[in-house]
Amino acid sequence: MKNRTEYKAHLITDVLPGSIAEELEIEKGDKLLAINDEYIQDVFDYRFLLADEEIDLYIEKANGELWNLEIEKDYSEDLGLVFETELMDELIRCRNKCQFCFIDQLPPNMRKTVYFKDDDWRMSFLNGNYITLTNISERDLSRMIKYRLSPLNISIHATDPEVRINMLHNRFAGAIKEQIRHLIDNGIQVNGQIVLCKGLNDGAVLDQTIQDLSEFIPDILSLTIVPVGLSKFRESLTTLTSFDGPSSREVIRVVEKWQKYYLEKMGTRFVYAADEFFVTGGVELPSYESYEGFPVLDNGVGMLTKFKYELEKALAMHQIDESIDFECCLVTGCITGEFMKMCATKVKEKFPNVTIHVYPVVNHFFGEEVTVTGLLTGQDIVSTLKQQKKLGKILLIAENMLKCGEEVFLDDYTLDQLKNELDMPVLVMPNEGQEWLEKILHAKGETK
Repeated sequence: MKNRTEYKAHLITDVLPGSIAEELEIEKGDKLLAINDEYIQDVFDYRFLLADEEIDLYIEKANGELWNLEIEKDYSEDLGLVFETELMDELIRCRNKCQFCFIDQLPPNMRKTVYFKDDDWRMSFLNGNYITLTNISERDLSRMIKYRLSPLNISIHATDPEVRINMLHNRFAGAIKEQIRHLIDNGIQVNGQIVLCKGLNDGAVLDQTIQDLSEFIPDILSLTIVPVGLSKFRESLTTLTSFDGPSSREVIRVVEKWQKYYLEKMGTRFVYAADEFFVTGGVELPSYESYEGFPVLDNGVGMLTKFKYELEKALAMHQIDESIDFECCLVTGCITGEFMKMCATKVKEKFPNVTIHVYPVVNHFFGEEVTVTGLLTGQDIVSTLKQQKKLGKILLIAENMLKCGEEVFLDDYTLDQLKNELDMPVLVMPNEGQEWLEKILHAKGETK
């Protein structure tokens, strides 16, 4: 074995009952040092080394004793160890100063963790985060390829080297095409994203970027174009403006031009514009079929079309029913206000005694230009609803308003606070149209 200091110690925070680790008397508070005398950087090293039928485990007990354990197990059998974090390592911090970075536009006095900017290739694989490839070392790149972490999600923004260097404020950002080519040549597929900023990477730059990236089809699986998000906290940052009707329609024109070309030549539309462009531009949403299975739904691409399709399909399975008598209210971001009112109308057509009051909420916390539902805060919801006379028996909120795995909004307002302030039950609604309808039809019981 190597010297103790040559290993990275991973604190064990729990041991699963009935596991191999419990049988070996490994305990909470012990530390994992190595498997097969190999250094363990993170969860990928751990899982890779674990995938064998015979392994040597090097453990440091809480009292300082060093144990070397020889283990025989099934190839895919887990040890039952739980560590401090899913990654088993610190996140890679982003060193860029992107002109459009939303974290740089956050208000002061939020939780410290909110301001952390990661650009970690491992989280791209695990959680779908988009990364710039500007904060990886040669060792990172080697490990990425070794473990075949595919697909990866890449923040591209522009293929023009000067434009990308300027947008990211990183002199190493211009080699994005070469980096993508290297990944693809080594068996890694990618999804691409463009955060579109007026005057920076739209127009001819966008046109060229879409064309350039097509050379990587089919190993570049998709290209998503989303509008820049602008909060009111941009005093010392580059002046940017939001997309309006005409500029949104121009983006759609460019995207649809390339979609038609790629569909004819390669059998895929490849590039997709976020729903915000269609709503802001006053353009009819694309058809359900045109999203080709909704490969980039998490980016807000096709979410409205999918929801509408699912809702209409679910409603078609019901006869007109006057027996359900129920009144509620629903809050949404300003950009989807009219869409949700349309959905509420469709529900009422089949269920005449179900009334859904839809209230778009102006985002005072981040600024009025932030119109998406997922960035609404508890305090803005309360402020909006306290001005309304018709609320009904229950409040409906979208699940993406809450932090993942927590009953808390971005302003640290809790779900319980919201219920208490409004003195009414709150129902967290799914993003799928059929489940959304069923939850409404069964919501009356939540008021008891």
